[in-house]
Amino acid sequence: MKQYLPKKLLTGLIAIAGISLIPTVAHSQEGIPCFMTDDNGNVIDLGELCGIGQPGTGELQVPIKRRVANIPVVDVTFNGTKTFEMLFDTGASGVAITPQMAAALKVKKEGVGISETAGGLVPVAFGRVNSVAAGGVEANNIVVTINEFLDIGLLGQGFFGSYDVTIREDVIEFSPR
Repeated sequence: MKQYLPKKLLTGLIAIAGISLIPTVAHSQEGIPCFMTDDNGNVIDLGELCGIGQPGTGELQVPIKRRVANIPVVDVTFNGTKTFEMLFDTGASGVAITPQMAAALKVKKEGVGISETAGGLVPVAFGRVNSVAAGGVEANNIVVTINEFLDIGLLGQGFFGSYDVTIREDVIEFSPR
């Protein structure tokens, strides 16, 4: 003789155990930043409608040329004419250039300050450039420090601080806030 659980008891056990007899699908937003789900649970990519990744719609990109100690190196153009490789340094508060870069850009020293670096406090000269540009992002009238201890310039928050930044494998994305 077969024994069956009463229907109320079975329903209660399912509710307590958190078991769902209805198939469900969870979708991650990681791969698709702009999407909707239809009545059947299918994910529909709305990236084109949201303008994500489209030229002139707010998401700008700069290619990563290589990495130094896992820090991205990107091409940065100064004053619309001279391009240098620089470290994309999310921990740097400003833009730091080498003495060689300063000479090539004819940066006039406006004074001396103290820069807080990983190695401690360092005296640095500072000057100004008309523009700094990378990946469609441009900042004007930027104060730069001239650090004699650097082998390569540092592109920091003084340049990209008003953007949300995503560092991917081969590109850095800028999205205006």
